[in-house]
Amino acid sequence: MITLYHHPLCAHSRFVRLLLGEYGIEPRLIEEDSFERRRDFLILDPAGQTPVLIEHPSVVVPGAATIAEYFDETRGVSLGKHRLLPEDPLSRVEVRRLSDWFGQKFFREVTDWLVTEKVYKRFRPRERGGGAPDMDLVRAARANIRTHLRYIEYLAGGRKWLAGERLSHADLAAAAQLSCVDFLGDVPWEDYETAKLWYSKVKSRPAFRSLLADRLPGMSPAPVYADLDF
Repeated sequence: MITLYHHPLCAHSRFVRLLLGEYGIEPRLIEEDSFERRRDFLILDPAGQTPVLIEHPSVVVPGAATIAEYFDETRGVSLGKHRLLPEDPLSRVEVRRLSDWFGQKFFREVTDWLVTEKVYKRFRPRERGGGAPDMDLVRAARANIRTHLRYIEYLAGGRKWLAGERLSHADLAAAAQLSCVDFLGDVPWEDYETAKLWYSKVKSRPAFRSLLADRLPGMSPAPVYADLDF
């Protein structure tokens, strides 16, 4: 069985969970707080960051982008016309470009600040970065997300999916980031109908079900988080 070290609100881990869901794989999930710097986890990945996937003892694959490439190389052909990374080079460039946009730029400007300030700080002791949220960072993230939603509107308005005519890594990367923000109730869906319609398509896929069931001790998700007709 495939094992995935993750955190429920680690957007990169969520991307991998969506990816595995599209391959019909239900992994064994092990929750990991990277701030603990556990020795056994650092042996698996010296970077000490989630996600880390283990297919068997000799195959340890760290990092969301690396995991996505590994699965395309080892199983991508099996998906046929539903392959998540296109065959032709230029289409692959666009998927990788957008996957990086959401996995890096969106994460730095939105998800990281919101999840760190509203979740991680709440559950960690002060000596490990816990404490009260920095509301300036929360406000900055809430402003930044509007730029990204406008970009999603632009992409989704002219294409069936974000990178083209079929679902790809780009959609999963974007949806993974947005799902964390949606959990916290910080996505202004009412102002971005096209982005909302695209997200509802991804959210309705079977691969998304496990994410919608995620809960954190003492924290309830936003009311629309698990609603497919939000």
